[in-house]
Amino acid sequence: MPAADPDPLEAERGYLERARSQLARMRERTLSLEAQGGDRVSSEFLAATLYHRAASLADDPTSTLFFGRIDTDAVPPDPEERWYIGRRHVADEAGDPVVIDWRADVSRAFYRASRAEPMGVRLRRRFGVDHGRITAYEDEHLTDAGETEQRSQILAGEIERPRVGPMRDIVATIQPEQDAIVRADVSTTVCVQGAPGTGKTAVGLHRAAWLLYAYRERLARSGVLVVGPNRAFLEHVGSVLPALGEIEVAHTTAEQLVGSVPVRASEPAALATLKGDARMAEVLSRAVWATVREPDDALVVPRGSRRWRVPAYEVREILTELRTRGVRYSAARAMLSHRLAHAVLLLMEEAGDSPDDRVQDAVARSRPVKAYVDAVWPAVDAPRLVMTLLSDRDLLAASADGILSEAEQDLLAWPTPARGPRSAPWTPADAVLVDEVEDVLTRTPSLGHVVLDEAQDLSPMQLRAVGRRCSTGSMTVLGDIAQGTTPWSTRSWAESLRHLGQDGAHVEELVRGFRVPSAVIDFAAQLLPFMAPGLAAPESVREDPGVLELRAVAADDVVPATVEAARSALAIEGSVGVIVADAEVAAVARAFSTAGLEHLRLGRDDELDGGTADHEDGAHRLHLVPATVAKGLEFDRVVVVEPAAIAAAEPDERTGLRRLYVVLTRAVTGLTVVHAEPLPEALSPG
Repeated sequence: MPAADPDPLEAERGYLERARSQLARMRERTLSLEAQGGDRVSSEFLAATLYHRAASLADDPTSTLFFGRIDTDAVPPDPEERWYIGRRHVADEAGDPVVIDWRADVSRAFYRASRAEPMGVRLRRRFGVDHGRITAYEDEHLTDAGETEQRSQILAGEIERPRVGPMRDIVATIQPEQDAIVRADVSTTVCVQGAPGTGKTAVGLHRAAWLLYAYRERLARSGVLVVGPNRAFLEHVGSVLPALGEIEVAHTTAEQLVGSVPVRASEPAALATLKGDARMAEVLSRAVWATVREPDDALVVPRGSRRWRVPAYEVREILTELRTRGVRYSAARAMLSHRLAHAVLLLMEEAGDSPDDRVQDAVARSRPVKAYVDAVWPAVDAPRLVMTLLSDRDLLAASADGILSEAEQDLLAWPTPARGPRSAPWTPADAVLVDEVEDVLTRTPSLGHVVLDEAQDLSPMQLRAVGRRCSTGSMTVLGDIAQGTTPWSTRSWAESLRHLGQDGAHVEELVRGFRVPSAVIDFAAQLLPFMAPGLAAPESVREDPGVLELRAVAADDVVPATVEAARSALAIEGSVGVIVADAEVAAVARAFSTAGLEHLRLGRDDELDGGTADHEDGAHRLHLVPATVAKGLEFDRVVVVEPAAIAAAEPDERTGLRRLYVVLTRAVTGLTVVHAEPLPEALSPG
């Protein structure tokens, strides 16, 4: 009898075992290498490189090394080729690929091939995975005219499956429009306007990983930075890049980026908005350059038995030339001493001397020249200058003349001058002003690429702070204008890109929602005409519509109903987020603890509270989330408490509705709304 055809599923499982053994061999070989660099510094650098290489080759037993496969058409004389697509490259002893990195050019066809444009792919196979084991496969025959196109159930299951803990990578589910953004050239700045659930954050992180793969040598020198809205967000997304083998990308928040002064105070929204206005850049620049003083006296430099005199009018000409060169303040100040020394050398030469460069350097470092430079072009300390500007009405008036109105100047001025920079009542907006002054003094070093998420919430001055950190690099700008929740949130991406210094950036719009079900997104989208008119409503492409439940209760029953809703959500697999107005977090936390519901309270310290343990794979399933921290997070089931109170906590109606829109779109499977107050008019049934 002829031998039975091998079971395809078992064959694929066998190939996975082979891939795992080859990855283990690669890691063992890396660990066996000795770091011999010729000297101590080189050896330490090589040892660190080998360490990071070994770390990137660690296998994750809860996942598979590949999630898909493509078989390409045979093109004579070349035979048919088969490629397994995974999170990292795996090779055998001969160097032949066992698994292809998802970022390799050949992997592009796995994401973009279609029946209309098969890209040479005859078969695309997706694998179903459960705890590191292949459980199923699903084939698409892209060149078979007799096969009708069907939605991939494995792909849908991967997108919609419950998730607990930090965000995971989406390499197995990247869609064609997402892949086009991910693989944009390193010199291209891309701005992604993405509705909730469209995967814009994941796309931005995967773009960083792809850039590091395609342009590793270039970006290894210049660096890649991810900027997010808060610490909770960074912790949520922080495991994505390491899972893709990229462990050296820095993460920070917009506030940490400019953290050169200790923030110890807050201020009204109107004042913070004014300080974040782009006009403040010119006010600060004027204040810095106003410290340069016109000289009244000549420069006199004794040298030997002679005294060399540079007239004041000649010094003024030098100062004017340095001011107009377009260099930073401190760089121009450093040039001044050499320009003055050069003027002295010209006098020496006119007198018949033959001074050389050593004489010019000596004159530039001499006490008279240093003292003269300090008098006409003093050194400036950025925190002290901002403190003086906000404390000195005359300096503020002179610097803001024709830029800010008198009322705006009155709003900016501190009612009580600070004693010194260390004790000044710095606010987050003040820290951005200090950062701006530091850049006027000394050019901020540029990174190779910056991923900026939730960009719609940054003020023009914050955008300038981020932009100058990639002045010679490129950016991936991510956000949703409809989710702008600050009084200064942007009204257009063209405006934001201008402040970032990226005017020519390409703007892509993602409207297909893969993570938020239609019942949830349609409910939240009712707010769009009221707070973001003209913006396209998101479109959920999921077959499962999800669950939406509105629970109207009496005022005294809101907290008990919240506890009950959380308990009901925990009875189903997946993560649970309970989102409440910031002022109500403590009361709900106490109720959870009393009810024995262990929970992670997000906010300032992300501390674990509560009673009995309720874990899955070591991750806490129940999260208590202040409304102002919810942005960028997602949970399988979400309980939103008192939408009207969440909206009312913001300084104006538009910002309040946008905050509510963010909160309502955090659910991946189901949303429960608990309320005693009437829902906002836009959400009221009928």
